[in-house]
Amino acid sequence: MALALDEAAAAAARGEVPVGAVLVCAGEVIAADGNRTREQADPTSHAEMLVLRAAAGRLGTDRLSDCDLYVTLEPCTMCAGAIAWARIRRLYYGAADPKGGAVESGVRFFAQPTCHHRPEVYEGLRESEAAALLKDFFAARR
Repeated sequence: MALALDEAAAAAARGEVPVGAVLVCAGEVIAADGNRTREQADPTSHAEMLVLRAAAGRLGTDRLSDCDLYVTLEPCTMCAGAIAWARIRRLYYGAADPKGGAVESGVRFFAQPTCHHRPEVYEGLRESEAAALLKDFFAARR
């Protein structure tokens, strides 16, 4: 999660919403990135999506079933769907997102009967640090 927090801080420095993600397989970091929606002018360039794409390309497969994803913020519906399609083994996230999250908040994507794969979910990892990055980022813009 420390590396995901570093990626979130780097995203904030680029003017992006500070969310970072890291994908780990067999104890090795396969991909790490932060949000790049503004930089890439792409609303799908969330940190989770970027690391899933990078990992799938690096590993040569769309099935990342032996991999764990660390994210600083609770994933949104789009990212939760991608996590399910990639068959991520475990999802670890920091801060909850009551407004836009879709894991324990909102639509609770993995709890839906139409969700074909449910990762193990661990919430609240270094939550205060992840939340502080977001709070400070938005406070500076007001």
